[in-house]
Amino acid sequence: MRHWIERHIIRLTRTMKLRGKIVVFYGLVVFIPTVILGVGTGYLALQNVRDNYMLTINEAVRQTAQSVEFRKQSYDLLVTRTGSDGELISRLARTYGNMSDQLDSVNYVDRSFTLMSQYLPGIINFRIYHANPTFVEDGGLLWKPADRALAGVDETSWYRSVMNSPFVLQWSAVQGAGAQLIVSRKIMNAGGDVLGAIYMLLNYDSVFGELMDRPFNGSGSLYLLDEHDRIIAASDRSILGEPVTATALSKLWASVDSTESITDDDKYFTVRFINGGWKVAALIQMRQLEKQSAMTVYSIVAITVFFLFLSTFLVLIVLKNVVHRIRKLGDRMSDISKGDFDVSVRSWSRDEVGDLEMMFNRMAGRLGNLVDMLSGARLKEKESSFQALQAQINPHFIYNSLSLLHWRALDQGDQIQVETIEALTTFYRFALNNKSNVALIKDELEHVRAYLDIQRLRYPGRVRVDWEVDEEVLDLYSIKLILQPIVENAYIHGQIFTRPDACIAICIKLFDNEVRFQVRDNGIGMDPSTLTLIRNGEKAGTGNGFGLANISERLHLYFGNAGKLKIDSALDAGTVVTIEMPVCTDKPHIQQEG
Repeated sequence: MRHWIERHIIRLTRTMKLRGKIVVFYGLVVFIPTVILGVGTGYLALQNVRDNYMLTINEAVRQTAQSVEFRKQSYDLLVTRTGSDGELISRLARTYGNMSDQLDSVNYVDRSFTLMSQYLPGIINFRIYHANPTFVEDGGLLWKPADRALAGVDETSWYRSVMNSPFVLQWSAVQGAGAQLIVSRKIMNAGGDVLGAIYMLLNYDSVFGELMDRPFNGSGSLYLLDEHDRIIAASDRSILGEPVTATALSKLWASVDSTESITDDDKYFTVRFINGGWKVAALIQMRQLEKQSAMTVYSIVAITVFFLFLSTFLVLIVLKNVVHRIRKLGDRMSDISKGDFDVSVRSWSRDEVGDLEMMFNRMAGRLGNLVDMLSGARLKEKESSFQALQAQINPHFIYNSLSLLHWRALDQGDQIQVETIEALTTFYRFALNNKSNVALIKDELEHVRAYLDIQRLRYPGRVRVDWEVDEEVLDLYSIKLILQPIVENAYIHGQIFTRPDACIAICIKLFDNEVRFQVRDNGIGMDPSTLTLIRNGEKAGTGNGFGLANISERLHLYFGNAGKLKIDSALDAGTVVTIEMPVCTDKPHIQQEG
């Protein structure tokens, strides 16, 4: 089916230009379907809003009621914990005879309840009032009711209202302030005797303010009523503390016999009951809510249409530019097909066609060179064959020469020459073996020992070499020439032979599935800038071609991320080079191209 559609579309558009094809496809696939979907979606969305806004409103009111209930319970729990503290009740009920006992009680109160105001946000003041004539007030947490002002009332009036209230805990809005709440709770002993009261002054905005301000995007109002049907919080702060019968809700409140009702003037009124006899009421202007929803949908449709026309205009501009540049490329290709390689296309853009133009210019510039390169390829092939033959001859010549020197040294009884020539023979036998790039670790050790023997003969008694090699690693495989270049760096760059108590430590350990090589020296070390260059691969190692950068590259080539080279060095403190690679019981092979 797919192939049948492709064939028919290609047949229908075969005679059309590229610009016409893209415009038609854009209109059929993008523009027209988007307009249809946008209009249809807007209409369905508006209908859906009209059908479901009641559920949305009820869910919003329910969530608000849950949030209000949670916050109320948090502050209720705080004052209840204080008012029911057995030790506090005992101390407030005690008759004091001396100042020492009073001071002990004051210290207990300060120690136990000083941080109460920090437990929850919005607590402005936290006090414990009592009427014990033998107990002091400290002006901090402990107070006695007097004629002092207390958030819109005097202490005596507030204390008397709390004592006369049938409720143990009650909330009230501060009259006239409009931005504060008071939570009061009696302090009672087990016998029901009232010994005092808890006073907690709250910041209205921190407790209920953000819940009540501009609910339903300004299309309604929220009200929080206590068990006496007084307004504790509301979207209109001017009615805080008023009974509901004295507000505009009085008629609606009197007519509510269930949890919700709808008025005659397209207003939706609903009530949710929460803990402690409190209520959350919501009054929503339905016409305004529907108007906002409709405007939102119409705006989305209008913006969609605008951007569709804008995108059409931009597509046409881009098409004009692309078609012109493709035609220019075609003309230059025609010139190349005629044998004219000295052509180029001016490229100003960095898009895909610009990349194509740049690649065309590079291609045109290199075509002539390619002809010369092909003609010289055979010469290079012959030269490579000669170099391969020479590489086979040179090692044999070196071995034969060293053998002759070794025989002459033995004949003359020069033991130092004998040792030097034997070390050189061992060294070059390993280094010049080009048959494989991997070797047993024991052969690698033999090679580095030969190098160290040569250096020992050059600098007798100056450098101590410590070996710490696990026997299990000797018959494992490693890539060649990873230790000798590091040791050579210690001599050439680290100047190890000039240091007092010079030492090179070579350690090879087996850790689970990993072999760790480590070479430590106490040479002159490296300054931070040089170390950074080496770690970034910007500075080669030794002159023999197997520097640290080469070792790191070959580790990655054979072992990927499992092959690691780490370098730590400090000026005048020496250098530590660590190599990690997987355990190889068989010869490793190259995993990826370098």
